[in-house]
Amino acid sequence: MDALIEKLKNDCNLNDEELRKLIDSDAYDDDLRRAADAVRREHYGDKVFLRGLIEFSNCCNKNCLYCGLRASNRTADRYRLSKEEILGCCEEGYTLGYRTFVLQSGEDPCYTDDMICDITAAIKARFPDCAVTLSIGEKSRESYQRYFDAGADRYLLRHESADHAHYAKLHPANMTAQNRQRCLWDLKEIGYQVGAGFMVGSPYQTTENLIADLRFLQKLQPDMIGIGPYLTHHATPFADQPNGSAKLTLRLLSIVRLMFPYVLLPATTALGTIIPDGRERGLQAGANVVMPNLSPVSARKKYEIYENKICTGEESAQCRNCLEMRVKAAGYRVVTDRGDVKRS
Repeated sequence: MDALIEKLKNDCNLNDEELRKLIDSDAYDDDLRRAADAVRREHYGDKVFLRGLIEFSNCCNKNCLYCGLRASNRTADRYRLSKEEILGCCEEGYTLGYRTFVLQSGEDPCYTDDMICDITAAIKARFPDCAVTLSIGEKSRESYQRYFDAGADRYLLRHESADHAHYAKLHPANMTAQNRQRCLWDLKEIGYQVGAGFMVGSPYQTTENLIADLRFLQKLQPDMIGIGPYLTHHATPFADQPNGSAKLTLRLLSIVRLMFPYVLLPATTALGTIIPDGRERGLQAGANVVMPNLSPVSARKKYEIYENKICTGEESAQCRNCLEMRVKAAGYRVVTDRGDVKRS
């Protein structure tokens, strides 16, 4: 094993120049992948955890420059799921073996705090052995506390970019990196299992930005880190920007696994969209989570953050079976427990 990668494996850290060397070169990729896989097997064996994803609304009042759900996209076919429809997705998922449900949406003010609390409490009452994860954007600390008190276990909120100037290039003026990071610290202090993360290859991103992202994650110490390649959408100001790199995404997955041995690390749908075997390669690079879609098939194509998203036409059972076969082919096995983080 290369001495630099061995140092990262042993110390879970490198200086900025050493990180830059790893990020900017493909010469280390094979050793990185092997080291990352060894570390994930040391902590989690060959287990891959399922997270049942329910995209319950594609309405959003934000205007992030990269996102197809942005409020200014007048061509989007908007939808909202009712509480009963969400519970129906959970029922189907539970039958298929899911023990974590991820409720994700745009920042949709039509779902009030009372509604989110009611939906969360109903899921926990009907499926008490399951974890509920929310991914519904920036809220006040008071709102986060209410969701937690209603039974929410986890919260996913990508920090997107830790560099304030770069963050400003990806978002409208009324959104700031400072507030996004405030949300993450609030969530952590309340007691959530917290997920953060960033896009790889987002417009104007530099290696220094990526290093800043890793340093922020070191401070936050989240339970889950979600990274995937940036993918374009025609109805955004970034329509002409190039997609992110699958190779760099895989490299960063391995670096993240070595820096955060305990972390829950998804092999994302975006990675499976940019290359056909992206999720399998993500698992082999250190990831240990996949998030099959439980949303109604009629809604899946409408939740279009980026274009050409995979797995939008399959029924939930088909999606589950397909992913299980892919995970097995990659050398791992799907497990159905909640998959809580192991920090020891």
